[in-house]
Amino acid sequence: MIRKNNLKIAVIGLGYVGFPLACLFAKKYSVIGYDIDADKVKNLINGKVGNIDVDIDVVKQLLDSKSLRLTSSQSDVADCNVYIVAVPTPTDNKLKADPTLLYQSSVDIGSVLSPGNIVIYESTVWPGMTEEECVPRLEKSSGLKYNEDFFVGYSPERINPSDKDHSVANTKKVTSGSNSKAAAFVDKLYSSVLLNGTYKASSIKVAETCKMMENCQRDVLIAFANEMLGICQTLGIDFDEANQGAATKWNYVKMNPGFVGGHCIAVDPYYMIDKASAAGYNPTLLKSARRVNSKMAPKFARHVIVDIKSRGLSVGKSRVLLLGFSFKADCEDIRNTRAYDIYEMMNRYTHHITIFDPYVNADKVKADYGVDVETDEASLSDEGYDAVVICTSHSIFKKPRKWLKNGGRVYTLKNI
Repeated sequence: MIRKNNLKIAVIGLGYVGFPLACLFAKKYSVIGYDIDADKVKNLINGKVGNIDVDIDVVKQLLDSKSLRLTSSQSDVADCNVYIVAVPTPTDNKLKADPTLLYQSSVDIGSVLSPGNIVIYESTVWPGMTEEECVPRLEKSSGLKYNEDFFVGYSPERINPSDKDHSVANTKKVTSGSNSKAAAFVDKLYSSVLLNGTYKASSIKVAETCKMMENCQRDVLIAFANEMLGICQTLGIDFDEANQGAATKWNYVKMNPGFVGGHCIAVDPYYMIDKASAAGYNPTLLKSARRVNSKMAPKFARHVIVDIKSRGLSVGKSRVLLLGFSFKADCEDIRNTRAYDIYEMMNRYTHHITIFDPYVNADKVKADYGVDVETDEASLSDEGYDAVVICTSHSIFKKPRKWLKNGGRVYTLKNI
């Protein structure tokens, strides 16, 4: 294995996972961060990090000291000996796993791979994908033999955007390797920069499954809360009171209902569903949880529309303010946001809709979703709105009634 004093690390993919990881390793090792997006690389060099959780001052220090270099040129990583892959693994428009970027990254790394190198994957994958899909691409592209000429590790990312309490540095990570020496190397490498240590899995496939279980479990628990909310609302029962009472039992897992969007919980279960189904197992619980959670936003929007009608108002003439467009509170990340589902449903009935979210980039929202978002409160109507709909519970939206006109109503997931 590579000696510690000879480490030269390349982090492939400089998004919300890869860039913080590159910065963390650069505090101790020589690191090159690589991304195919030249504009992104230029922005990061200039301190424009967007929604990525890093300290700008620390980034500048690392760049100035040359311990961290950023590039969009693949040839710049050719002399590295540790490659860490942190590219997105999304779903396509049919909700099927789309590992295109992961596969292409494997081919690209293979083209510069040298004997003795190790490739560590952080991207979320189904159990078996690393060795069944990525390794053959590394072998074919490099002409080298797996576990003889090069080695592989897997340590699933655990980044939680906008979470200041759980950074990449203080979050315990699962590690694994393609053989005992590779596993020991990966575990030692990560342990050298993590504050709370590691959990060394017995195989890459076990480590892959750990990540799947984390996010699938959360999706199921949120689906349970969403289902119980619907039942309580139908029966006229206060969900919060019942949830609080149930939580007095030691083994009750208290969860709040919500809209499930973003890059992990709303995506990863589909990878597990695809893999299980292909193997002949029907994951009914995972499928049910996905159905429940994916229907919450449009269902909520329909309830708002029905309630506006019940107040004797014309939905088509009603002025509606949607608060929040990011996929989670106090965050600017708009990937896979369920706020768009709410907008899309309500836009079928009224075109008098204003979206307000001071956290997001309005130009990016327009480019990705084709809708306009106000980011300045001064742009909102002085006349007020017939309906104020909480799509994302940003902390700044604690007093939404100030935007109502007389007789208007605030709508949240829990008060429908």
